[in-house]
Amino acid sequence: MKYRRYYQTGKVRDEKMGLYEKLVSGEEKLSLVGLGYVGMPIAVAFAKKIKVVGFDLNEQKIGLYQNGIDPTNEVGNEVIRNTKVDFTADPSRLKEAKFHIVAVPTPVNDDHTPDLSPVEGASRILGQNLTKGSVVVFESTVYPGVTEDICVPILEKESGLKCGVDFKIGYSPERINPGDKVHRLETITKIVSGMDEETLDVIAKVYELVVEVGVYRAESIKVAEAAKVIENSQRDINIAFMNELSIIFHKMNIDTKSVLEAAGTKWNFLKFMPGLVGGHCIGVDPYYLTYKAEELGYHSQIILSGRRINDDMGKYVAESLVKDLIKSDIPVKKAKVAILGFTFKENCPDTRNTKVIDIYKELGEYGITPLVVDPAADAEEAKRLYGIDFQTMDDVKDMDAVIIAVAHEQFLSLSREEIDGFYHPKHKQKVLMDLKGILDRKTYLTEGYRYWRL
Repeated sequence: MKYRRYYQTGKVRDEKMGLYEKLVSGEEKLSLVGLGYVGMPIAVAFAKKIKVVGFDLNEQKIGLYQNGIDPTNEVGNEVIRNTKVDFTADPSRLKEAKFHIVAVPTPVNDDHTPDLSPVEGASRILGQNLTKGSVVVFESTVYPGVTEDICVPILEKESGLKCGVDFKIGYSPERINPGDKVHRLETITKIVSGMDEETLDVIAKVYELVVEVGVYRAESIKVAEAAKVIENSQRDINIAFMNELSIIFHKMNIDTKSVLEAAGTKWNFLKFMPGLVGGHCIGVDPYYLTYKAEELGYHSQIILSGRRINDDMGKYVAESLVKDLIKSDIPVKKAKVAILGFTFKENCPDTRNTKVIDIYKELGEYGITPLVVDPAADAEEAKRLYGIDFQTMDDVKDMDAVIIAVAHEQFLSLSREEIDGFYHPKHKQKVLMDLKGILDRKTYLTEGYRYWRL
């Protein structure tokens, strides 16, 4: 089909110019719904190429972005100050965009069933402001079928528009790793999918604007949804295996990290490490897959077994600490214990779904109220979610035991002298738990320490 060309204000334009071309030319805008650890970096990346409306319901967060502050630490304050993203908490501004990316969290309920309320709420808001000719791409991790069976009906109901006629949809699972400065949006192959070939082509071209290593075109939306949910399920299972090995090797009085370093010399050995599995992906996504499997009459064996092991690791760490206190002749009840690090992973301020809280709560069952220090964490968030007030490193003194729970950069440089200063001088043995193995083990395998790591 030939394009009809005409002149307007001195410019030659194509009447049938596609959405991608209009985005690149600045005639249309892209919107990002949800500006958290995933959505905000995506918005910033696209704003270097095209016009972007960044929307989030959290007015306080929007205020920080507008003032050049990055509460996530994902891109930094300087980048936020200089970005061209048009940050807003006004949902009506979504009407200005024709290409929409939804990047809201998909957590689980207390019973481990999917909590789809964030993505449903985002679909309602977007639907109320959706215009004809739009393309909507969901990035939130879900089980296969959610985009088409749950999100589309909401979009249609709220907008009065018909999917496939008035607007198109796609799915492109997020792969951003919070706190990771190497594996970023630009350097990770992006899976894209669309409801038809035309939509897939538009979505692929748009993402190729910012993803330097290119995109992978999945054959359907359900395939893309499934690919995302199994990525983290596979990782969860592998870490569960490492955690189980750690439990076994501790009973054998063998250092797990030393075993894994030796085994890792084989070319095809998968180098996973034991640890606390929290956050919004690895500890959550497997439950989305097993939930859908249960609906279809299949009860997961391997996936749920791995989840049980990983969910119990906080309790295991706390019990191990109590045993070490007893072995060191230190009274357990009201013991002074410091936990260094509270976020779900290192060098990231996010405390949501952290498994360090499991250690904290389990120690409480033994009459211990730990002192918590985390210079990298969002203190207000931790107070709101867990009722915990963080202390400073200066408060870590006269301790009976210390747990280094998270491998923050601030803890990597701790010297033997500094750690010595954390303890009460009366202790002949200092109980030290180094969960991630960031310290030199041989330095602490002395008469003065009872050192433990996963």
